[in-house]
Amino acid sequence: MTSRVLAILGAFDVTHPALALSDIARRADLPLATTHRLVAELVAGRALARGADGTYTIGVRLWEAGLLSPLHTRLREVALPDLQELYTTVRENVHLAVRDGAEALYVEKVTGHRSVPTISRTGGRLPLHATGVGKALLAFAPPEVVAGYLSRPLRRCTAYTITEPGRLARELATIRERGWARTHEEMTLGSYSVAVPVRDADGTTLAAIGVVGHSLGAAGQRLVPALRAAAERVGARLAEAQWGSPPHPPTRQRASA
Repeated sequence: MTSRVLAILGAFDVTHPALALSDIARRADLPLATTHRLVAELVAGRALARGADGTYTIGVRLWEAGLLSPLHTRLREVALPDLQELYTTVRENVHLAVRDGAEALYVEKVTGHRSVPTISRTGGRLPLHATGVGKALLAFAPPEVVAGYLSRPLRRCTAYTITEPGRLARELATIRERGWARTHEEMTLGSYSVAVPVRDADGTTLAAIGVVGHSLGAAGQRLVPALRAAAERVGARLAEAQWGSPPHPPTRQRASA
């Protein structure tokens, strides 16, 4: 029963915030009758909400529970002032992300009217190998995590996405050596990204902070000092807040389509 409920909740994501009953059943890989019964119970418990058009969304009870997550109460709240300060310096999209399995989970995003449009959203997930924050997280992940990631098929997001395991392994080694990551039109055409890891006092990578901006005329390396300063401040504040271990949320029951 628990696995079925989790599959239903996992059917929703930032690109599918509202779903019809049939869509929930399909994305959760459950029979329609089972889905109908469980969704009705979740609506009664305010875990899901039914709209006037008949579609379902995440309910207020889950929203309230989500606010208790360490990702919100510790990481996001501790990091947000430094992310905002970084944005005032670079005037481009600023991201905070953690590694969740084989994806970068975006915990916070600070942007403005003049920032280049991006597909990233708070609560959204993107491939580690195609994003700046993802590469920073992957490069400084445990060796067995890196080896496992390099053994899997790598999604090609644009013509410039690195999908060859050997080439990606060499780039990850370079990132570890210089301490920062970058992408150039690997996730979205017309944009670049630069990112650095957020570490604790023992050197364990807790998160990554990145900047995404326009490709043309971009000298991403010039942003590294500001990124490093922000990451160091966030890491120090997380230590003061007694953040105990790398914030890896539970992997979803089902990958989004």
